[in-house]
Amino acid sequence: MSKSELTAAFHWRCRHTWRTASYNTLWCLIGCSIGDMGTILFFQLSGIDWPVIAIMSLAIINGLITSIMLETVILSRQMALKAAFQTAIGMSLISMVSMETAMNLVDYWVTGGAKLTLSVLPLMWAAGFVTPLPYNYWRLKKYGKACH
Repeated sequence: MSKSELTAAFHWRCRHTWRTASYNTLWCLIGCSIGDMGTILFFQLSGIDWPVIAIMSLAIINGLITSIMLETVILSRQMALKAAFQTAIGMSLISMVSMETAMNLVDYWVTGGAKLTLSVLPLMWAAGFVTPLPYNYWRLKKYGKACH
């Protein structure tokens, strides 16, 4: 199929692809949240006085690491550990970074810093889920992983 045929065939109406993209995004959100929120909580509870941008940057890095680790564990049930790790590393960093950035921006806008509260958590998770979801759908469609 030519590029123009693929572009013409693309649409946003495939429920199966949305379901798959949502499932994948949820697992990524869980992995990212562990590292991201763990880092923010550590600084919040320890009282270590770092600039907010430094805490959020470290939180993003840790979120990426824990997401890759979780995906590796999940994928290792389907393939060898080395292949699972390589697949997890090869997953879209664009999706993970956009998720992390959205969560941290919401945290900053709501709390004024790098702080976790019960009221900010659902907002962070919602932003972290919704932000990369269309990209994840598009990526599945582009690589023919759903709704052939």
